[in-house]
Amino acid sequence: MRIKQKPIHIKQIVGVLVVIILILAALAFGYVSGLSQGSQKTKNIIVQGVTNPQKNESSVSFDQFWEVWNLLKTKYVTKDATEDNQKLLFGAIDGLTNSLKDPYTTFFPPEEAKNFSDEISGQFGGIGAEIGLDKQARLIVIAPLQDTPAQRAGLKAGDRIVQIDSQDTTGLSSEEAVKRIRGERGTKVILTIIHDEKEGEKKVEIIRDIIQVPTLEFKLINSEGKEDMRGSIAYIKLDNFYEKAPVLFQQAAVKTLLLGAKGILLDLRNNPGGYLDGAQSIAGWFLPKNYPVVTEEFKDPSLTQKLTSPGPGSLGDKKIVVLINKGSASASEILTGALQDHKKATIVGEKSFGKGTVQEVIPLREGMLKVTIAHWLTPNGNLIDKNGIQPDITFTEPASSTPIGIDPWMDEALKILTEKMK
Repeated sequence: MRIKQKPIHIKQIVGVLVVIILILAALAFGYVSGLSQGSQKTKNIIVQGVTNPQKNESSVSFDQFWEVWNLLKTKYVTKDATEDNQKLLFGAIDGLTNSLKDPYTTFFPPEEAKNFSDEISGQFGGIGAEIGLDKQARLIVIAPLQDTPAQRAGLKAGDRIVQIDSQDTTGLSSEEAVKRIRGERGTKVILTIIHDEKEGEKKVEIIRDIIQVPTLEFKLINSEGKEDMRGSIAYIKLDNFYEKAPVLFQQAAVKTLLLGAKGILLDLRNNPGGYLDGAQSIAGWFLPKNYPVVTEEFKDPSLTQKLTSPGPGSLGDKKIVVLINKGSASASEILTGALQDHKKATIVGEKSFGKGTVQEVIPLREGMLKVTIAHWLTPNGNLIDKNGIQPDITFTEPASSTPIGIDPWMDEALKILTEKMK
């Protein structure tokens, strides 16, 4: 049997060719588009599912990470706990920073990032105490801020916080502790503290308030410490190195010069620090221009730099005593170390806290990263971190029975300054 074939018309041939050309064009466009996109750096990576990203031999395999992710998503008993992928991602980032075992390298989710920004701008809610970790990674009070609920409740620099509202603080980061301690104005938080190992634990009830961070107090005093407009000593109490500090210190410096003060008592007790450029700027009032203030030592030696005094050094010829304690940290230690190394001041009190690292705050698409990027060295090359600044003259801690309003350290500092001014 013969099968008669139908003739193929020209129109049919053209139609097939057009379809083929369109398919090839689409493939070519997709290929070129893929190359173009692949050549650009992707900033926002959206993870869908639990597939492993492409890797090469020199990179770490993420197979196990995605395996655990998948197991948690499919096996964890509480369904709601694993539905929020963003929360799981934030937890993973937090674990990444915690693995460095550096209390100052921290990831802030959006809400905590806002709280941190409010704090460094000079106003936040809470009890008014700088919280940190000691060498044994125990939660401690670095410094209670002046005229705050924490100070009024009797918290002191160096107090260990063993419980927050009956919850143990072992292994707690300083950021997590701050999050627990903060709350609405008028609410209370109960801290279990140890001030002296012999005295044991003590519960302290504190009513939260809106904290206005004080910055600077200035007054002219006489050798007895009494406020006196004809006194010869400028008393400058600097509480932090935040945004307002350089301008306020400039005003205090001008007053010191105009009023003819012969000596300066710079009180940095319980000053937890702040901005590096604030310490550099204030050091400029004591040191001539281009004198070294601090060295920033980075991971990459080529980035290490010496920061110098911007001048004018107008207070450099005054007799100066700097008063510090174990609550003096960070930028306080930079300024103190610079004045000590250049022999511009006598440092009195007790050894400072020893927080000598540089943090960079990096805004993220969601949240914020605070990461340690360098160490601070004094002009003579002394490492501040974990060592602190050793005073020239050491004071013993005032007895707990010292009456309120009596400041024996202030009295001793004034005696030393008065002797220097003779």
